Amino acid sequence: MDSDDERLLRGRVYGHDPAAPEASPLPGHHYAELVGGPLDGLLLDITGQPPTTRRQGAALPTALSRYGPDGRSLYKPRPTAPSRWDWQGDTR
Repeated sequence: MDSDDERLLRGRVYGHDPAAPEASPLPGHHYAELVGGPLDGLLLDITGQPPTTRRQGAALPTALSRYGPDGRSLYKPRPTAPSRWDWQGDTR
């Protein structure tokens, strides 16, 4: 991924086509910023997730992971800033 691709992804919501209206943050939704790793700068919509799920983090499918299209990137909330989720590595 080059710097133009990275700029395009920043401020976008994970899991949506960049051209779709829901690719931008929506009013009334809660987001976690993904920090580091292949999804750095994307926002994860955590609206409606129970607190226990938010504390556990997520394994997010992405072709940008170390394992390509079959991979997932692991992100967990930062203890001191739960709205920022730090990359923990990639898995299959």
